[in-house]
Amino acid sequence: MSKKLLLKDAHVEGIRYFDVYRKQGGYEALEKALKMTPEEIVEEVKTSGLRGRGGAGFPTGMKWSFLAKPEGVPRHLVVNADESEPGTFKDRYLMEFLPHLLIEGMLISSFALGSNVSYIYIRGEYSWIPDILEEAVEEARKAGFLGKNILGTGFDCEIYVQRGAGAYICGEETALLESLEGKRGNPRLKPPFPAVKGLWERPTVVNNVETIAAVVPILNITGAEYAKIGVGRSTGTKLISACGNINKPGVYEIDMTISVEEFIYSDEYCGGIPNGKKLKACIPGGSSVPILPANLLLKTINGEPRIMNYESLSDGGFATGTMMGSGGFEVIDEDQCIVEHTMTLSRFYAHESCGQCTPCREGTPWMYKILKKINNGEGTMEDIDLLWDIQRKIEGNTICPLGDAAAWPVAAAIRHFRDEFEWHVNNPELSQKQNYGLANYADPIPVAEANS
Repeated sequence: MSKKLLLKDAHVEGIRYFDVYRKQGGYEALEKALKMTPEEIVEEVKTSGLRGRGGAGFPTGMKWSFLAKPEGVPRHLVVNADESEPGTFKDRYLMEFLPHLLIEGMLISSFALGSNVSYIYIRGEYSWIPDILEEAVEEARKAGFLGKNILGTGFDCEIYVQRGAGAYICGEETALLESLEGKRGNPRLKPPFPAVKGLWERPTVVNNVETIAAVVPILNITGAEYAKIGVGRSTGTKLISACGNINKPGVYEIDMTISVEEFIYSDEYCGGIPNGKKLKACIPGGSSVPILPANLLLKTINGEPRIMNYESLSDGGFATGTMMGSGGFEVIDEDQCIVEHTMTLSRFYAHESCGQCTPCREGTPWMYKILKKINNGEGTMEDIDLLWDIQRKIEGNTICPLGDAAAWPVAAAIRHFRDEFEWHVNNPELSQKQNYGLANYADPIPVAEANS
């Protein structure tokens, strides 16, 4: 059984509300933090090894230490709750059921960073969540944990909830800041980075919901104890949004020591694939990370079991590995069509491109058109090569990572499932009536003999 840090009280009745949360030990971490210096809190977060849970996996304590501190200039903490990565819903779960955990994490982080005004930027589609958060903010204020002179320490902090208008691009931190300032959500050129010039050109830290919530258990159990959970640089626990062809979709908290196979098939987690179907492929970290066929998902190219952590999932690079990303774990069974699946993702990225960079603006709809053509049984072999060429020209040539996010799924689909694309081209009529099936995607890969 995985250790629970974030979701340990998720099923306590009424945990949404201040009184119940307080009874379960809520805000004790904040009380502890306010007796420390900001530098000591940052040091605890560094010691914990906490990495950004939004997708990039950058060390949080290091990110905090980059924050510029010019004299007389306000600083801000902004929580990125624009959870728009397809297949990801763990931040929504946290905000909906444990809003005070986020508020407490924000107050600790704001104190550590010297932010007197902090923001939660929440995606437009989560229309009912801001009300829950605003209610939690008011409860915290009435209890003296928010506002002026918190608990008599002299620390002032206000938290505001800002609704977005529903744009994937605003998940990128600089586009989010533009939107928060009331402008169109176009990503900014970096440098300067938000840590130097962020919200209203003031030093700003932008962190994901789960990252900020994780600060609470770190303060409760200490950074050193938090670092003992997990393995290597994948410390602490991670929330996984499990969906797709599994018996038990939902949000799971794991300690990053379990294998992918155990996660998919054990009763504690996903409970296997419905109707006795076989595993074909999986996207383990949200739609923008590379898709892997079953044989590369359960074992690395060296034949070792693949573990649910940052290092093991990326083992083999993009050639034979993938990424932890945002933890949107999408399981695909033998009845699914990879061409159609990739086309659906391309349609999404084409729609969500802000249009600022030519490679992304022109390339994403072009990829969608070609994929649609292949999926409809009208494609040619040249189309597959053209797809490869387009994604290669998008990747790395845009201001923000949306271009990469659009290119990687296409590249990985062609890399691992090229025979399925070719089958669509060679069997145009048949491809409209049935799927390619499992082929050899689950066959064990022979491990290359080590040079003796």
